Amino acid sequence: MFIEDPTFWRVFGNTLMLGGLALLFTFPVPIIFALMLNEVKSKRFKKFVQTASYLPHFLSIVIVAGMILQLTAVNGSINGLVAFFTGDNIPFMQRAEWFRTIYITSEVWQGMGWGAILYLAALTTIDDSLYEAARIDGANRWKQTIHVTIPGILPTIVTLLILNMGNFLAVGFEKILLLYNPLIYETSDVISTYLYRVGLESSNFSYATAIGLFESLIGLILVFSVNAISRRLTQRSLW
Repeated sequence: MFIEDPTFWRVFGNTLMLGGLALLFTFPVPIIFALMLNEVKSKRFKKFVQTASYLPHFLSIVIVAGMILQLTAVNGSINGLVAFFTGDNIPFMQRAEWFRTIYITSEVWQGMGWGAILYLAALTTIDDSLYEAARIDGANRWKQTIHVTIPGILPTIVTLLILNMGNFLAVGFEKILLLYNPLIYETSDVISTYLYRVGLESSNFSYATAIGLFESLIGLILVFSVNAISRRLTQRSLW
């Protein structure tokens, strides 16, 4: 049934697009953020930035969705700036082409600080003698980052990448459910929200179970595939 269902393939494409964009932006940003924090010399400023960046992770999804809807409303803060420069308001949450940008931006903001914790912990395990040897060889801070820091945290990066691939299709259900509406189904409707409507609202439990099994199977294949590729290319893997 779902193979012949055009709606399923639309939501499957949306899921792949949002999952790919999330992986492209939300995965490297915490790494870059951790590397930048590692270069900060002032401990007080570093602690302040860390605390400020961690806070969004602890906010309820309902609160985050409410903030997004308020900011992107026709009379919201963002439209206030848009109207100031252009004279027009943009109904962001009524236009399908804006949803992906809004969703990915909120994911980066909410997860950047929390995602950097593991990388900051990994940075503390790098032997200082490696940096000293690099400085003796004439390496500047950029070259030290490329040849010492990044290789030092590469095992952590590979492990988290493999784990994230398992959730590639499990795009944030709660946030999308709170944000989307029928006007933007074209780009916002994903497998998890489609399952919710088909399984719970329409009580078609067997059909929803089949789609859920399909989603889990693809996630399993992705984990095994990325693990095998990582083992071949970097000699590092989960098993």
